[in-house]
Amino acid sequence: MRDTPLSNCERDFLLKAIEEKKRLDGRQTYDYRKIKITFGTDYGCCFVDLGKTRVMAQVSCELVTPKESRPNEGIMFFNLELSPMASPAFELGRSSELLVKLNRQLERCLRNSRCIDTESLCVVSGEKVWQIRVDVHMLNHDGNLMDATSIAAIAALSHFKRPDVGIQGDVVTVYSAQERDPIALSIYHMPICVSFSFFQQGTYLLVDPCEREERVMDGLLMIAMNKHREICSIQSSGGIMLLKEQVLRCSKIASVKVSEITDLIAKALENDKKARKEGRKCGFAESMPQERITALKNLETTVEMTDLTKQASDIVEGVETPAEMALSPVVPAPGVGQVGAGLQNAWGLEDEEDEEEEVDGDEPEVTIVAEKRGNKKKGERPVVIISDSEEEEVVILNPESS
Repeated sequence: MRDTPLSNCERDFLLKAIEEKKRLDGRQTYDYRKIKITFGTDYGCCFVDLGKTRVMAQVSCELVTPKESRPNEGIMFFNLELSPMASPAFELGRSSELLVKLNRQLERCLRNSRCIDTESLCVVSGEKVWQIRVDVHMLNHDGNLMDATSIAAIAALSHFKRPDVGIQGDVVTVYSAQERDPIALSIYHMPICVSFSFFQQGTYLLVDPCEREERVMDGLLMIAMNKHREICSIQSSGGIMLLKEQVLRCSKIASVKVSEITDLIAKALENDKKARKEGRKCGFAESMPQERITALKNLETTVEMTDLTKQASDIVEGVETPAEMALSPVVPAPGVGQVGAGLQNAWGLEDEEDEEEEVDGDEPEVTIVAEKRGNKKKGERPVVIISDSEEEEVVILNPESS
């Protein structure tokens, strides 16, 4: 799926704003977006938010056979993934031109700059070395993926700790974190990429372009530098001609930005180490408290409270008093009820009358029938028969013989 192209009106608006030294998000020409660095629960997991651009880097390691040309050095492997979750323009499983460019630039920035001591990754010369794998996943794309990727990768490498190993003869034993403390990687310096976008054939320059600004730019310059002002790599794309003064100007700006970002990474690492040492929540668990991550979170709304009492009293005075309702003169018939205070209710009148009749009729009727004396036998007493039947009840009395 291809991304939606910009209309001519949007393009003209962006270029006109850049000519007036204005940007869509209100930043100045050389300002970076807000950078947030957080670490996961495991060592080597890092999340970087550059504005709305979000990147996750995960570092892992395994023992492998070294290369024949370098038997005493470990292996660095980088893998980038552009998923459709980050942008509709990305297709899963396809190697796009942007993916290849980002992967090559990341390898130049971290591997070719020798920022990590690969010889310290050797376990047995020519047999066993550590392979460090860096997987970078794009979670959201809002421009300047290269800067966010480089920050996430170097921060994850600085946070990662590999397991300790023991060698006894030809047997190599890998100890768990419970048996021995893991060992951090040996990092010499932190190269970080800084991107510059050029407009109107190099007339205007912006730092940290967003996604819409990248669509209308004429060229891009990426400089990888560490805080010692050493340029690790430099790459230009877009086919524009840059003067020597422009490149030097960008390098000076990059040195300032790299120093600020390096201090931010060091501070984030220190805070995470302190939190883990004190036993506090860290990583993903640290972001779970209520009102920090919630789907139904609402922003606070400012309410004007001045003269609220006066406004309420005016509203109450302006309301008309409802007229009193007169009682209905109609007397309800049996089985009819009226709802309201003081009204008559004739519900269940028939039932009450029936119940009274039933109560009166509970007493059995007694009927005395005098039989002829000729049917009376000696020694028999009168017989009284009482029944609850609804039929007429009869009681036969045998009078005593005289």
